[in-house]
Amino acid sequence: MARIRDLLIVSVLLLLLSPVLLLCALAVRRSSPGPILYRQRRLGLHARPFTLLKFRTMMHHAPEAWNRDGSAYTGADDPRVTPVGRTLRKTSLDELPQLFNVLRGEMSLVGPRPDQAEQIRFYTETEKRKLEVKPGITGLAQISGRNNISWERRKALDVEYVDRQSFWLDLSLFARTIPYVLLRKDIHTDGHSPSNRATASH
Repeated sequence: MARIRDLLIVSVLLLLLSPVLLLCALAVRRSSPGPILYRQRRLGLHARPFTLLKFRTMMHHAPEAWNRDGSAYTGADDPRVTPVGRTLRKTSLDELPQLFNVLRGEMSLVGPRPDQAEQIRFYTETEKRKLEVKPGITGLAQISGRNNISWERRKALDVEYVDRQSFWLDLSLFARTIPYVLLRKDIHTDGHSPSNRATASH
């Protein structure tokens, strides 16, 4: 039932948002050299890795930056982010290509946000339970503080989602995500000092 729901909603969204997707792609292409899409290995259902899609928001070949707890750095003053990328992040438009991840069955509309594949080494046994369901574009953690709460808190909320998962909870979270995105709440991480490590660019 959840898969059928996702396919129906995503098909409608892709049809309605196709002009927005095209404009975003053109803006990224003109903003800086590099690919339009950013591809990254993330943890999927039962820890199976998949390639997550986003519009590229950083300079090509920009180094990764990590917080000390192992989470990715998402500070408001990040010099790696392009001007167009900053706008895409503020409006969450950079996440739109993940609709294709949902279409391919790698993600759901609602579920725990997928972490990078190598971050599983930071998980406790309890936190690994978030991998019992498909990752989602939005979820309980995303409407409870998003990037402005600790990674530990986000993982705890992901496990809570697994325990409480239902059609009505998914419907509620999806509906609550819309004003959260429109108000541009909790996009950036506050109060963390990153440590750099050179890898792929966003």
